[in-house]
Amino acid sequence: MDKPLYAVYGAAGCGRGVMPLARAMLEEAGLSAERLVFVDDGFTQSTANGHRVLDFDAFLSEPAGERFAVLAIADGAVRERLAARLAQAGVGAWTVRAAQCMVMDDVAIGDGAILSPFVTLTSNIRIGRHFHANLYSYMEHDCVIGDFVTFAPAVRCNGNVVVEDHAYIGTGAILRQGKPGAPLVIGRGAVVGMGAVVTKSVPPGATVVGNPARVMER
Repeated sequence: MDKPLYAVYGAAGCGRGVMPLARAMLEEAGLSAERLVFVDDGFTQSTANGHRVLDFDAFLSEPAGERFAVLAIADGAVRERLAARLAQAGVGAWTVRAAQCMVMDDVAIGDGAILSPFVTLTSNIRIGRHFHANLYSYMEHDCVIGDFVTFAPAVRCNGNVVVEDHAYIGTGAILRQGKPGAPLVIGRGAVVGMGAVVTKSVPPGATVVGNPARVMER
């Protein structure tokens, strides 16, 4: 029987940052890194960082008992479209987690997450599908995170925060702690700018910047 085939979907900067984590996971499991590829329909080179780059059709044509992929795409809306494409083709969602990542008590994480080095998730946390937590981000207790949410590097998400689907939290942003029964809420599709200090809930679809964070006027 053919061995499983694993992929990092996206050979741009995000994907090349995730690939070493994916490779380390396979090697720790005793699997050959030769069974690990990039998938990218727009990449013009046949290899990147020592791994083959296949388009989607070639990935599906490659001999394999099973196929798994992690979506290394920063845009949550694009991740959602690609997740549907993979599911329709029978490709399993793969979670990639750095060895230096710390996950503590009662943390539930949906399929397809990327947890980069030095990410910390403390306790009583619920996270949806295809979550990205970049370098040095942390999430404190009693948070609820939706699907296709992105934390850029060094996001500080304190306790009792709700982040709805497709929200993007920029590098170095700070989300103030909410209260039990009255969480701070980052609305669906909202964008929190780099370095913003969020002290109150953010409406769905809004972009907030600054300290304290304020909604940008369109």
